[in-house]
Amino acid sequence: MAGGREIKTKIKSVMSTRKVTRALEMVSASKIRKAQERMKASRPYARLMQQMIGHIARANAEYKHPYLVARSEIKRVGYIVVSTDRGLCGGLNSNLFRKLLGEIRQHQQNGVEVDLVCIGQKATTFFRRIKITMRASVTHLGEKPQVEKLVGVIKVMLDAYCDTSLDRVNLCFNDFVNTMSQVATVQQLLPLPPSDMVQSAHDWDYIYEPDAAQVLDDVLTRYIESVVYQSVLENLASEHAARMVAMKAASDNATKLIDTLNLVYNKARQAAITQEISEIVGGAAAV
Repeated sequence: MAGGREIKTKIKSVMSTRKVTRALEMVSASKIRKAQERMKASRPYARLMQQMIGHIARANAEYKHPYLVARSEIKRVGYIVVSTDRGLCGGLNSNLFRKLLGEIRQHQQNGVEVDLVCIGQKATTFFRRIKITMRASVTHLGEKPQVEKLVGVIKVMLDAYCDTSLDRVNLCFNDFVNTMSQVATVQQLLPLPPSDMVQSAHDWDYIYEPDAAQVLDDVLTRYIESVVYQSVLENLASEHAARMVAMKAASDNATKLIDTLNLVYNKARQAAITQEISEIVGGAAAV
C-alpha cells in the first residue's frame, strides 16, 4: 500500500485536474447558447437557398450548369472535412474521422482516388499523417466563423470540380441534434444531390440577365458557401456540447477518484497508527 504522503499528493493532483475540467465545462456551457443562436440564425437562409436551387434544378433549362450534372464515371472524389481546432470534446472528432476513413478505404478498394480539404486544426493534423492528398486547409476560425475565411478552401474544390479533376465533392461534419447527441454526417455537395433533381422537370424556365451561365455560377457558388458555412456552425455547436458533456463526466470521475483515494489514505493512516501502538505496547511489555 502506498504511503500517506504519496496518496495525499495524488489527491491534490486529481483535485487540480477537477478544477480544470469544471472550468472547461462552465466555459462550454456559457458558449453553447451563443453557438446555437448563430446556428439557428443561419438556417433560414440556407433553407431558402436550397429551395431556390431545387426550383432551378427542376426547371426545363436550356443551359445546365456543371454543378447540376452528375458524371457517369467517378474516378476521383473530394471531401471537405469540418473539425474542431481544440480537443477535450470526447469522441466528436474521432467518430467523424472513423466514418470518413471507412468511406476512403472503400473508395481506394474500388480504385477511386480521394482528395481532402480540411477545416479545423484537428482534421489538418490527423490527415497529414495519412497518405492522402490535401489540397488546402484553414484553421482557427474562432467562436464567430466568417464566410470570408472559408471562401478560399471552397474555391479550391469548386475549381477542381469544374476542370474535371474531381468527379464528386462531399461534405463531412458533425450535425448538431441536441446537447447530448451529435451525428457524424457525410453528405454529397457536388453535383447537387439527386433528391433535388429526381422530380420531373417543368416546362418553364427562368429569365437570366445578363446570361444564365454567369447568374447560375454566382447563385450556385453562394449556395455551396452557405451549406459549408452552416456545417461549420453546426460543428461549432456540437463541439461545445460535446466538451460540456465530456468535462462533466471527467469532473464526476475525478470526484469519485478523490473519494476512493481519501478512503485509501484513511486506511493507510489507521494502519500506521495501529502499528505504532503495537510497537509501544510491545516495548512496554519487554520492559
